[in-house]
Amino acid sequence: MKTRYLYSFLALAVSAACQAESYPAPVGPSQSDFGGVGLMQTPTARMAREGEFSVNYRDNDQYRFYSASVQLMPWLETTLRYTDVRTRRYSSVDAFSGDQTYKDKSFDVKLRLWEEGYWWPQVALGLRDISGTGLFDSEYLVASKAWGPFDFSLGLGWGYLGTAGNVRNPLCSYSDKYCVRDNSNGAAGSFSASNMFHGPASLFGGVEYQTPWQPLRLKLEYEGNDYSGDYAGKLDQKSKFNVGAIYRVADWADVNVGYQRGNTFTFGFTLRTNFNDLKPSYNDNRRADYQPQPQDAILQHSVAANQLTMLKYNAGLDAAKIQVKGDTLYVTGEQVKYRDSREGIERANRISMNDLPDGIRTIRVTENRVNLPQVTTETDVDSLRRHLEGEPLGHETSLVQKRVDPVVPQSTEQGWYIDKSRFGYSIDPVLNQSVGGPENFYMYQLGVMGSADLWLTDHLLTSGSVFANLTNNYDKFNYTNPPQDSHLPRVRTHVREYVQNDVYVNNLQANYFQYFGKGWYGQAYGGYLETMFGGVGAEVLYRPLDSNWAFGLNANYVKQRDWRSAQDMMTFTDYSVKTGHLTAYWTPPFVDGVTVKASVGQYLAGDKGGTLDISKHFDSGVVVGGYATITNVSKNEYGEGEFTKGVYISVPLDLFSAGPTRSRAQVGWTPLTRDGGQMLGRKYELYGMTSDRNVHLR
Repeated sequence: MKTRYLYSFLALAVSAACQAESYPAPVGPSQSDFGGVGLMQTPTARMAREGEFSVNYRDNDQYRFYSASVQLMPWLETTLRYTDVRTRRYSSVDAFSGDQTYKDKSFDVKLRLWEEGYWWPQVALGLRDISGTGLFDSEYLVASKAWGPFDFSLGLGWGYLGTAGNVRNPLCSYSDKYCVRDNSNGAAGSFSASNMFHGPASLFGGVEYQTPWQPLRLKLEYEGNDYSGDYAGKLDQKSKFNVGAIYRVADWADVNVGYQRGNTFTFGFTLRTNFNDLKPSYNDNRRADYQPQPQDAILQHSVAANQLTMLKYNAGLDAAKIQVKGDTLYVTGEQVKYRDSREGIERANRISMNDLPDGIRTIRVTENRVNLPQVTTETDVDSLRRHLEGEPLGHETSLVQKRVDPVVPQSTEQGWYIDKSRFGYSIDPVLNQSVGGPENFYMYQLGVMGSADLWLTDHLLTSGSVFANLTNNYDKFNYTNPPQDSHLPRVRTHVREYVQNDVYVNNLQANYFQYFGKGWYGQAYGGYLETMFGGVGAEVLYRPLDSNWAFGLNANYVKQRDWRSAQDMMTFTDYSVKTGHLTAYWTPPFVDGVTVKASVGQYLAGDKGGTLDISKHFDSGVVVGGYATITNVSKNEYGEGEFTKGVYISVPLDLFSAGPTRSRAQVGWTPLTRDGGQMLGRKYELYGMTSDRNVHLR
């Protein structure tokens, strides 16, 4: 009787809460302990807004969870996680890993199958820990349905989420093989689908309640894990119900507390931003007003000189040239300020219109990079003048403007230019780092890089850089011997020896660049090409203007630089190799902002295979990507990790700088350094250097 009254009371309370109109709108989905949108231990079908990037920390007694989650698409969530297992050492060999606790790395994905409707829930399919030792590997199908301030979830989980086995695996009725799951831990970095949706299954679920006080949300969940097979040891579970609270401190931060397993207090925080919402914070008011001046032949040269100065400082066109041929004004230069070159084009047109010679009907602005012409923007002068002067409301006309393959006159009737500086130099701080190694969780190298460039001709560039090592902890890198059955040359795993040199020549090379016309570009290069290799090579790229595809080919003959020589490492070892790749680039028109890069060829260790790189370009210019390389090297020969992979984030610096800039900073994560599947690190790559040929990638 008491139970019936309790259920009636709960039903009445829920009904009253749902009918109330005073509760605030939810502030958005929250992150789970494992990273990714969820309750605490269990996921939900909810997704964050596209572009959301969350960094999470959770302390759960035996475990510490460090994760980063990115909502790449409205329907795709990805999570990278490190789990600190406090009860385990990284290895039993103190000389190798010391007293470092075990760090398990894993990768999760969640796909939204369909969105919530009036009657039906939102449904998602997820895979947890799909590439790693499998300590937390799980598969799940989960549904979520909102009802007033309550958001209910119910799911079916396998693996770590289903160890309690509170329901029969529905796939067992299809085949008995689905009733059994191999729970032995896999090799770090390995991937196997043979266990997916196998073994015991469990129901899990819960509810998240938005309180009348908007920053505060409460969580209640029932989990399907009984903790009997945890890597930290069998954990005592007094209750399958977990409770928690999450408080939004600011738009970018949450803190949370919880009580799990009926005996464990937990706490943590989430820091977030959205890559689509970030915008440059600088204030660049140097824009030329439209104030046309009559041309005077006597003053024409001084006017042109003033225009060139304005093109550099107001429109971002370095080494600008102004040329007149017939009824066309040609403006050429390298866009060095504005990431969205359309801003530079608009400014260059305004400047040109202010002192336009008589009889000019077309303005052609050509952007180049390292003296390679990228694209010409043709603008009709009469149309531009109407836009600058203003048109009557309701009688506006479209600006007559188009992008075409570069058009640069070979001879001109008139021409003025400020020659590009033939010599340039810079001094920059450099931080190289790696995360998750067995010797030390965080390894770093901090130094200063001095670089210099010298143009010998309009096509021939010489460049070099010297690195001065300030401090690093790579002396703890203990991978000094490859697996006994490995026959791979040591092309990357001598990293410890290379970075221990105090001062060394990082790069010293000559590059010859050439534009062949109709979308064809080429370069040839030779010298000390990167820290570990030197030699010669060439690259050719075909990239049609504003096309969603391109093809490139590079071929190289290189020798390994000798880390044992004097500090500058100017000599070579006996090892040499031919390496190169055929690469296809594709930006699928049906997926916004995605670039697919597929390469096949031979790598530095002589192994042959392919690399797949997929990246997402957000509205702010931030790029998030990941890659994987598989070659003909066996898993045993490659060693721990089985194949090369990693993720990276490229951030445009104008989001933080005081003025516009096209510079970027890239942060990469590679779980392990091995010798298989390693590409040559080339300083210049034609696809990246010709990004202005695609107006959509900025």
